[in-house]
Amino acid sequence: VQLVESGGGLVQPGGSLKLSCVGSGFPFSGWVMAWFRQLPGKERELVATAGAAGMTSYADSMKGRCTISRDNSKNTVDLQIDSLKSEDTAVYYCSAQLRSWTQRYWGQGTQVTVSW
Repeated sequence: VQLVESGGGLVQPGGSLKLSCVGSGFPFSGWVMAWFRQLPGKERELVATAGAAGMTSYADSMKGRCTISRDNSKNTVDLQIDSLKSEDTAVYYCSAQLRSWTQRYWGQGTQVTVSW
């Protein structure tokens, strides 16, 4: 299983960013894809999930500000984040998991910094 994120960087408060993740080495369409983030000095937390059947869910703190989408034909899962705040500064990770009780796989992470 390999997950490669891209799209991080420096963005001004109020701006938008789109993160992308490409998966390989596993049957992408049947797995649950998710985005997590890890703020400085904090534990990794769930941002959004895109299930194999297409259902999506979001952390309460991100509802209304982000959209997760997957393209099974391209083995990609994207995370669009709008109205970025300094508190969104974190390393964002893509993850893949077959079932809730099976191993979760991680990408290397991509840094998002929200600052003037």
